Amino acid sequence: MANYSTADTLEKVSVSHMNNAHSDWLRALHFYKDELKVLSSRLTEIATKNTGKEVMVEVEHFENQFRIQLENIHNLAHEIKANVALVALEAKANSAGYIDGVLFTRHNELSTKFFYEEKIINELRHSFNQFAAEWM
Repeated sequence: MANYSTADTLEKVSVSHMNNAHSDWLRALHFYKDELKVLSSRLTEIATKNTGKEVMVEVEHFENQFRIQLENIHNLAHEIKANVALVALEAKANSAGYIDGVLFTRHNELSTKFFYEEKIINELRHSFNQFAAEWM
């Protein structure tokens, strides 16, 4: 078994591992984008059937949140795709199939952003479903 120091493992990271994570994140973001569109359709249905001020305030709130999260998804997907391109360039330059620690640091930053966005989407979905159950 090879003995790797902490410095060795931080300096080089497998390209295939990063590509798998990038692909997973992009698929999930696409799913969340589609899901927000479905929730938006349900919101329109609620707004059509319930025109009271109390409901319309919540409808506006959810419209704004859906729009913000769709924009966040778009921006994060763009950042991930840009990182994919950088990883591809690094992989071409380094035939061993590993990238340097700088790109790994960026990968970790994107991972944090992705999981935060996922958390926000899940909380928004839960909140919306509670609202929808009350007004549908």
